[in-house]
Amino acid sequence: MEYFKTIFIVASINVVAVIGMTIFTGFTGLFSFGHAAFIAIGAYGAAILTYFYHFPFVLALVLGSMLAGLVSLLIGYPTIKGNLGSDYLAVALLGFGEAVRVILENLKITQGARGLPGIRICCTVPVIIIAMIIAILVAKHLVLSKYGRRMVEVREDAVAAEMLGVPLFKTKYFSFFISALFCGLSGGLLAHYYGFIQPAMFTLDQSTQILASVVCGGIGSLTGPIIATYIFVFVPEIFRFAKLWRLVFYGSALVLTMIFRPSGLMGYREISFNSLATIHKQLSRLFNKIVS
Repeated sequence: MEYFKTIFIVASINVVAVIGMTIFTGFTGLFSFGHAAFIAIGAYGAAILTYFYHFPFVLALVLGSMLAGLVSLLIGYPTIKGNLGSDYLAVALLGFGEAVRVILENLKITQGARGLPGIRICCTVPVIIIAMIIAILVAKHLVLSKYGRRMVEVREDAVAAEMLGVPLFKTKYFSFFISALFCGLSGGLLAHYYGFIQPAMFTLDQSTQILASVVCGGIGSLTGPIIATYIFVFVPEIFRFAKLWRLVFYGSALVLTMIFRPSGLMGYREISFNSLATIHKQLSRLFNKIVS
């Protein structure tokens, strides 16, 4: 039971980062292979505050997230202002992610490659669920706001959006900032759940997993990537007995999703209470037919 609880907690922490990537990729149409850097910045920022300076946990989380957001403003200005194409932007952020990892390995305050052991463990299931719910609600209201509509317009056709008066740079810049905030929050939660962090935890693999959850969950959807996140965390654990073959199953799931469901699990759709009620009614009718 404790094992599945741990998997659930890790998946829920990943959901917070995936929500940030969903705003940047799913609703703005930009790709990144470097968002693990913001998770690392949030993790180290919050951990250093509680580890060395004995800050309250919640305040450290907020400040760690803001630090990730501040760094995104610094790195986002030249990359997004340069009007790089989506693929070039992804490569540029990949380089940024690797640079952050190398910097963390060489700073004294981060204790280099050895990492930070003995971080105060503050993340319980209720804390993580509350953080995840807050992230979902904030993202939902953002998507439904005028800023969210601008992001969708940029994703669909940036040229047409600009002709209609949508400020491309400000919209992309704001989306990048918000996504970094969520990733920083995820990092802070991760650090205070494991009680230990090191730069090797924040690599390209983590960025790829987050991006895969967004793409396979469905562009233009919040609930789809959340579902995909839990699937991508639980399925490899179910096939752990197969050792390296479980990675084959993981990759196969991605390929099959792209072939048979190119729009993702919930592309441009959301799960709501009404849709759940409809599914329940359909299942009830099917069950009654089988029984009768």
